[in-house]
Amino acid sequence: MAKTLKDEFPIHWMVWHNSFRELDAELEKKVHDIELVDPRGRTPLHLAVALGNLESARVLLRHGANANAENKECWSVLHEAVCTGDPEIVQLVLQHRDFQRYSKRTVGVPDLLKKLQETPDFYVEMKWEFTSWVPLISRMCPSDTYKVWKKGSSVRIDTTLLGFDNMTWQRGSRSYIFKVTGENTAAIMEVDHDLNEVYQETIKVLPLSADPSVMRPSEEAVAARLTSPANTTYVDTNRISFERSKSGIWGWRSDKSELVNSYECKVFTANNVELVTKTRTEHLAGKDKLKAKKCSSKTPLESFLGTAEETMSSTSSSSSLDAISTVTSYNPGNITPEEYFSRLVDLGDKDIGRPKEQSTKVQKFKASLWLCEGYPLSLPEQVIPIIDLMAQSNAHFAKLRDFITLQLPAGFPIKIEIPLFHVLNARITFGNIQAIENEAQYVTSVKTPDIVTCVIEDDCFNPPVTYGRIGGDSHHERLRDEDDQLLQFAIQQSLIESGTENDQVTFYEALSKGKEPSGLEDEDKMLQRAIAASLQPGMPAKLANTPALNPRPPMPLPMEDDDIRMVLELSRQEQEEDERRRKQEEEELQKILELSLMEK
Repeated sequence: MAKTLKDEFPIHWMVWHNSFRELDAELEKKVHDIELVDPRGRTPLHLAVALGNLESARVLLRHGANANAENKECWSVLHEAVCTGDPEIVQLVLQHRDFQRYSKRTVGVPDLLKKLQETPDFYVEMKWEFTSWVPLISRMCPSDTYKVWKKGSSVRIDTTLLGFDNMTWQRGSRSYIFKVTGENTAAIMEVDHDLNEVYQETIKVLPLSADPSVMRPSEEAVAARLTSPANTTYVDTNRISFERSKSGIWGWRSDKSELVNSYECKVFTANNVELVTKTRTEHLAGKDKLKAKKCSSKTPLESFLGTAEETMSSTSSSSSLDAISTVTSYNPGNITPEEYFSRLVDLGDKDIGRPKEQSTKVQKFKASLWLCEGYPLSLPEQVIPIIDLMAQSNAHFAKLRDFITLQLPAGFPIKIEIPLFHVLNARITFGNIQAIENEAQYVTSVKTPDIVTCVIEDDCFNPPVTYGRIGGDSHHERLRDEDDQLLQFAIQQSLIESGTENDQVTFYEALSKGKEPSGLEDEDKMLQRAIAASLQPGMPAKLANTPALNPRPPMPLPMEDDDIRMVLELSRQEQEEDERRRKQEEEELQKILELSLMEK
């Protein structure tokens, strides 16, 4: 006898009808897959949230349903909760999501460290170089070298690049130390060498009886999500293909190989790498929706550079912005359960949940890989666990992890160039393995005819005793996971309208945020102003060639100061010539970019 849809998806069926008492009794039997995906790509929890069935969602979460799951459109359970507009559902899902994240972290960190215990000790340096196709942002992009020590189950990572805040790269000297301290416990330390302080957290595996209510979010946190768009960004891996790069002028002679830090590498190109950003706003009231629309509009900078970006939007049929925020039906298309759960029924544009207001931006990239088959490190056993450790609280490492865990061609990726955000690429190069190229603190290289190893001192993993201590068993704020905020939104919102609707922020103002960017020379500031002027809507092109590069007129000089006048005149001519060459170079760069961004 053929299975009915109710028999095939029993948990989903009870969720659909919000039969939460029956659902609770059935889940107590522990015979069903609580993460089973229905024909529309939803787990039972996704379905409960999309339908606004709070009682069923509460039962599922109490039985351990994954609050971090994503559906086939890469929307998480929390995203769907936010898009219902229901603060009680958002509070419930956010609480359990944070609890599950922390629980997973408390198990994951000790497990990763124990896994490293069985691998050979090593020292390596990871050079991060941030590049951009945007001229000014490219000039502001920093580089950093992460130094990595691994001995037994202890790991230390040093960095001087702390992050990106308010259009400014944050610098400082920090060490991140991970150590197993006992059975199912580990210590994570962030050592601030500038302030001589240590922020410490003790990771303990939580008991099964732990109460998720300890992670209950504040009303302000819930309100902040309900008044902001729901955003998701991911690398679409479905169409990525790896192709061996060719050498020669026209790229047809032979397979390309290059030396990277004295290692012979095969060069590959990853084609069809797509960075997808989706934004949903159906839960927003009129004022918040207008603000979100303003923030998602294309900037003058994007229009000027002609980026290879596609935008697709699907908008609900309601003509009133405010009407969307008052929708109470979570099945506006009156879809029956028989239609929803049948694989044979094409629902077309109809779906459950509030009518979507969604925009999608797709940025297309080519990533590059330099693969070495004889590199003395194991990617899965030694490197990926450390990247996993850093990915706990570092968005850059999270992006790197997503890429290198793809099915790469054979070899160690000694050099990788990947997209991070709409305007930034990261180039990561592994070097100074076992400190054989340059001496490293705490490391003694050991060379044999067959292999080079190293000995690492125990003091490497102990912060200076003179440093102050903060934290302990608590989860210190400095070590919290980053929460869905991506750099491209900081850049995007800094380059667009601020204040009133007609007050356009110039590129220079966006970069400086009302103060002069530190570390930039006067000519850089003038160049920023010039490009800012050239990016203004309707600005005649000839203005880019005017003396506006100098925002202030020269002060009159006494006629008798002929020598000074001559020197300044020569300086002015030299500056004009430099600016002419710079403008020519930027025009050539723009042509190259336009050609490189065209569809092949």
